[in-house]
Amino acid sequence: MSDLPPVVFIVDDDSSVRRSLERLVQSVGLTAKSFSSAKEFLLSGHGKETGCLVLDVRMPEISGLELQEKMTRAGILLPIIFISGHGTVPMSVRAMKAGALDFLQKPFDEQDLLEAVYRALDRCRQEKAAREKREEVEARIRSLTPKEYEVFTWVITGMTNKNIADRLAAAEKTVKVHRASIMKKMGAQSVADLVRMAEKAGIHPLPAK
Repeated sequence: MSDLPPVVFIVDDDSSVRRSLERLVQSVGLTAKSFSSAKEFLLSGHGKETGCLVLDVRMPEISGLELQEKMTRAGILLPIIFISGHGTVPMSVRAMKAGALDFLQKPFDEQDLLEAVYRALDRCRQEKAAREKREEVEARIRSLTPKEYEVFTWVITGMTNKNIADRLAAAEKTVKVHRASIMKKMGAQSVADLVRMAEKAGIHPLPAK
């Protein structure tokens, strides 16, 4: 999926706006896919691609802000650029607080929109790469046996094999074998590598008291 070209999704109930935005996006060599409603976009199954969403705020049935909330709940992580001809400050604040990248008032400058799109695509690539890295680390952690995982949680505190063995009432040699297996399965060269991987996976070192 990451090798596919990015997609700029456009959701606006005004067909003339959709066509204009499609032409603008395609004029710089990007792929555009447009939808006339939030419901149509949700039913399309799109959103897992690398890309961004140019989204009108005021639409019938499901508003842009409501779509933003539904996307968050569904785990659709596309960066959003809101566009509106009737935007208010509270509306833009709500959108930005919920993670929108930008909020542009219609009529907007075409260059401003394109710059926002490029920023959104960069953010999507970075977040996707970080997510894939985290998922890879989590998969490696899941490959550890229960005992290896237990040793792992103490290794990342910087504790020595002897101290870990004392904690677990195990032989130091056994801890050493587990540590070697952990390093191999995790693809780590040092404890610092393990600590960074643990941070990526949201695992915090146990208090070494």
